This record gives sequence, structure tokens and C-alpha cells, in this order.
Amino acid sequence: MKTLSCIVVNQIIFLLRENRIEGDERVENQKQEIVAKSIKNGDAVIGIEMGSTRIKAILIGEDKNPLASGGFGWENSQLDGIWTYSLDQVWTGVQASYAALVDDVKEKYGVALTELKSFGFSGMMHGYLAFDKEGKQLVPFRTWRNNFTGQASKELTDLFQYPIPQRWSVAHLHQAILNGESHVKNIDFITTLAGYVHWKLTGRKTMGVGEASGMFPIDLESKDFNVIMCDKFDSFHQEKGFNWKMKNILPEVMVAGEHAGELTDEGAKLLDPSGTLKPGIPFCPPEGDAGTGMVATNSVAVRTGNVSAGTSVFAMLVLEKDLKEVHPEIDLVTTPDGHLVGMAHSNNCSSDYDAWMKLIGEAVKKLGFEVSTPKLYDTLLDQALKGDADCGGLLSYGYVSGEHMTGFSEGRPLFVRSPEGNFNLANFMRSHLFTSLCALRTGLNVLMVDEDVEVDEIRGHGGFFKAAEVGQKIMAAATGTPISVLETAGEGGAWGIALLASFMVRESKAQDFPSFLAEVFKDSMSEAVKPDSADVEGFNSFFKRYHKGLAIERSAIENLIV
Repeated sequence: MKTLSCIVVNQIIFLLRENRIEGDERVENQKQEIVAKSIKNGDAVIGIEMGSTRIKAILIGEDKNPLASGGFGWENSQLDGIWTYSLDQVWTGVQASYAALVDDVKEKYGVALTELKSFGFSGMMHGYLAFDKEGKQLVPFRTWRNNFTGQASKELTDLFQYPIPQRWSVAHLHQAILNGESHVKNIDFITTLAGYVHWKLTGRKTMGVGEASGMFPIDLESKDFNVIMCDKFDSFHQEKGFNWKMKNILPEVMVAGEHAGELTDEGAKLLDPSGTLKPGIPFCPPEGDAGTGMVATNSVAVRTGNVSAGTSVFAMLVLEKDLKEVHPEIDLVTTPDGHLVGMAHSNNCSSDYDAWMKLIGEAVKKLGFEVSTPKLYDTLLDQALKGDADCGGLLSYGYVSGEHMTGFSEGRPLFVRSPEGNFNLANFMRSHLFTSLCALRTGLNVLMVDEDVEVDEIRGHGGFFKAAEVGQKIMAAATGTPISVLETAGEGGAWGIALLASFMVRESKAQDFPSFLAEVFKDSMSEAVKPDSADVEGFNSFFKRYHKGLAIERSAIENLIV
């Protein structure tokens, strides 16, 4: 009887389990059908961001969560000493990332993308793209990575009494004038990468205020380019006899929520050569990755901040008031809805330790072992938490390119140690993580120490936080501030620009941007990792060694000729 009872009970359990599984499958299938219908009806939103190493496309639904994605990897190149991407590369990458997204949608939901509720484009911040009246590109795209505009940066900062960093569009323009470049007289329009793609897809020469604030200073009252400074720039170059005025060659400035044009017939064919995507889709103002980073981390309100760490690293703190002094190390930019932000930007972050990871991976493979890239990173980065607090006396510089924060127009990746240093794997890895944040810390000291800027918490995103515990603990040590990572932070700027596109078509036009984001993020914030006192002390010790050793880096540049 016991055996028979057991059989009956087991059969009942089996049937219940089967019914539960079938029930779960039915619910999941119903969800898939609802999403598929929403996509087919044109209720989804796309955001595409052109980052330094990857172009990423994300489709989000009515609940603002990602539904599908696509990507394309690319790299900048040096052309005659200038870091650049060709416009052919741009369109190859944009089309490929969009096509990959379309394929992902088809695979997951069985529908084609033909219509959308809204669209947004973002790109790596600032830089310089110049065009003549016929729309012909005058010189290769000069990216944020170039550091040859030092003279222009200093002169304009003095002229405006406002910090003009080297990567800003106006610094590139001013330097081109100082260099006597012949293309300047033919300029009709200058823009950034995001602004260029938006222009070609919609026909509108416009720009979100956050990205615009990295082209030329913004008047916070009008949320437009500062006309007084435009006049000063024109007067400074009056004797050159240019047939253009500064204000006239800049894009139209728009704030979050405004309608910035629609996808044209030509734009639809350019984005989707298959002809499936229909024109007429509304576009939000294009933004830079600095602005979309703020959005993707819900860091647009006063006393919030975010740090984006990957190829480069920058921290952005939303300010309660103007700074007391002009600081060349600090960008003054804005949130996508036009509030003042203090930004500390370092050109170099993870590129050098990525190169070391690749080298170690090659060594492991030569020894006959196959290790996935994620496992390699997770294993080695975890070692950094086991090293000496100050990295055991080791020192490295990840200067793949120049570093304006410490006064270098070019760089040489460098690792150095004394014979007495505690040279082991843990300290080696820790030194590369620490050094990737030292230039950033140099800028943050200006904001937090010299200007007494207060921030309650900094929210992190980017590749630096893929190994979340490691990234948060190291960043907390470097900034002396609690660091949180959003569950959705891995979606990055593509999701951020998708949210901006979604905000533009929100139901209640009375809802402001911070409250819109508060709803989106209400359940996705992780607990902040507070700075560990031993880690902070160790970073401070390494930071002193780093600044004292800059002479070594300078000597390497002078003597190791590329």
C-alpha cells in the first residue's frame, strides 16, 4: 500500500509540476505575443549610441525596459596624427547595429520593424565635424581623444573667462584658425558625431543642450549658445574676414522633451537599406554620451552624480550653484534638460589594462588552456581586491593617448617598479585599476576640495563596472564617495537616448524630466558601496606616487619616439 501511495503521490506531483510549467509557458507566450503586437503597432522606441569602441542599438517597450538589441564593434585610427573615424565607418556601423537589432527582434518576437513611436541618436561627446555649403566634409572628424588644441583652449578660456576644454568643438575651430588651416574660410556648419547622424536622417541641424554645451558655452537662462561669447569670438577673428559668424555655423539648441524632426525618406533608406523601415518617425534632440550617461544612471537632479568608465572616464556632478572660479580642468556642461553640471574628464581609463588582459589571455592560450574573456577579466580583476592597499609600491600609466588633466598632449603606456616593490599579480592588477582613475581624481579634487561641491552618491556605469564588486570598491576608494550601480547600467547610453526619445512622446507633457526618470528607476537601484578606509588611504598613497612619477611619463614621451 505504501508503494502504491507513493506512486499516486508522485504522479500527482508530476502532473502539478507539468501543469505549472505549461502555465508558466502560457504566461510567457502571452507576454511575447503582447510585446510582438506592440512592436508591430509601432509602439516601441529605439536608441542608438555611437561609443568609442561599440555602436549599440536598443529597442525599449512601453514600460521603458529593453526588448532587443544589436551592436557593431569599431575602433578609431590615427590619420596624420589625428584620432578619427571616417564617415564611411560611421554609416557601416550604424547600419550594421540597426540590422542586428532588427534580426534580434525577428528572432525573439517574429515580427519586422516597420514603424516606431520615436527614435534617438547619441554619440561620443564633442569633437569637430566641419562642412561647407554643399554639405561636403572639409577635414577628417577630430574626436574627443585629440589633445593638440592646448593653445586654443587657453586663449578661449582667457577670452571668455569660462573653461574651454581641448576637446570642445570651438577649441578645435579656434586651433584650426591659429594653424592657418585653409578649410576654415569655407565652413558653413560645424557639429558633433550625434548631430551629424541626426542631420542626415532628419534634415535638421539641431542638438540637445547637453551635447551643445560641449561645443560652445551655454546661456543657462535662454538654454541656447551664449551670444555674448559668440560676439567675442567673432571680434577676436574679425581681421581674418571670414564670411560666417559663430552663431550661424552652430546647430539649433533644444532641450529634453522637444520634437527635433522626423525620419525622412532619404534617412530611412540610409538607416535601413532594405527599405522596411517607414519614414515619419519623430526624433528627440541628439545627445552626447555624457548626457545619456546621466540619463542612464538617473543622475540629472541636484546633488546627484555619475561616473562613466570605459575607454575614457568622466564624472559629472549636478551643481547647486555656479563655481567660484574658472578651472581649466573642469568642463561646465548641462544635463539634457539644461541644468549646470561640473564635469571632470580623463581621456584614458581601461585601454591599457585591456591590452594587458589580451596579453595574459594569449599566454594562457599558448599554455594550452581555453579561457573565455569574461572569466579572464573576472578572475584577474578580482585579484586587485587582494593586493596591498597602495599596490605594493608599483606604478603604471595607461596613457594610450594624451591626458589634458595632467598636461600631456600624447601618451606612452608605462609600467615601472622599484626593486623593493611587492611585485605580484594582485598588486599588478590593482595598480592598473588605480592608475586608470588618477587623472579623474585630479579633476574631482578641484570640484570637491577647491569648490566644496557636495554629492550624496555617485552612480557608475560602463565597462569598468562589469565586475561590479571590483569596480565599485575601486571607484569608491578613488572618489571617497559611495558608489552604486544600477541593474540596468549595463545597457548604457543607448538606453539613455532611448529614454530621452520616450520622454519626448510621454503622455503628460506637464511631467518634468527628473520625475519621469524617477518612475523609470524606482526599483532598479543597487545598494551603494561605501568607501573602505584602508582602500581610500591606499589610493591616496598611490595618487601621490602617480603625480610624483609624471616626470617618468614625460621622459618616456620625449625619448620613445612613435
